Amino acid sequence: MVKKNIKNWDNKTWLSSNSYIKSFNKFLIKETKLNKNSKILDIGCGRGKIIGSLSSKIKLINKPIGIDLVNHKDKDKRITFKKVDALSFFRDNKKRFDLILIKQTVHLLQLNQIKILLRKMSKSLNIKGKIFIFMLNPNNNEIPNFKLMRKKLLISLKRDKEILGLISSLYPKRTLKNFSYKVEITKKTYIKMIKKKYISTLLSLSNKQILNGINEIDFKYGKKLRFSDKLICIIIKNI
Repeated sequence: MVKKNIKNWDNKTWLSSNSYIKSFNKFLIKETKLNKNSKILDIGCGRGKIIGSLSSKIKLINKPIGIDLVNHKDKDKRITFKKVDALSFFRDNKKRFDLILIKQTVHLLQLNQIKILLRKMSKSLNIKGKIFIFMLNPNNNEIPNFKLMRKKLLISLKRDKEILGLISSLYPKRTLKNFSYKVEITKKTYIKMIKKKYISTLLSLSNKQILNGINEIDFKYGKKLRFSDKLICIIIKNI
């Protein structure tokens, strides 16, 4: 189902920091009214640190379920992890959820796969349950980049607009919210992230292209990088 998987997206970046996780979960709690009885599914959970922390925060009775194609050795023990793709999961799933979360992975799917997945997720919601789909803000993005990365990123953001349009046509009553996190990171750390291809737009680049990009980053930015990581959250409610 997923064309490419990313092994490093939440590993030793601002996305794995306690500050980011705390900020993100504060947003989730505010927008979902979750409580200890809530049942949560995280699609493309990575190491599961976000929903693991969320589980502790609201003292979930039921362990949240996280699914991903990569079975990380350091995945969070507070979640029930399943190494499976989303469509395969829903093929046999009989559980219902109060929150289904997809964070920055929906763009890895084909449009017809997204349609199928949305239908299956909607059928797996409890009454008043919600689907939260996060993607990079396609209209206001500040991620530090080099020339080729920028070109790839613009193509990806254009597709994000298509996905947003698709979801909006299928669910005209969907709600849009903005999540923003202020990032402060050293250029040295960011270069390490680029080497590990931390974002999907870097996956197809050769080692030579990555090296050239790192040289551009080194020349373009100072020792400290400050920017806002801006996401759009598409909320689909089960009325």
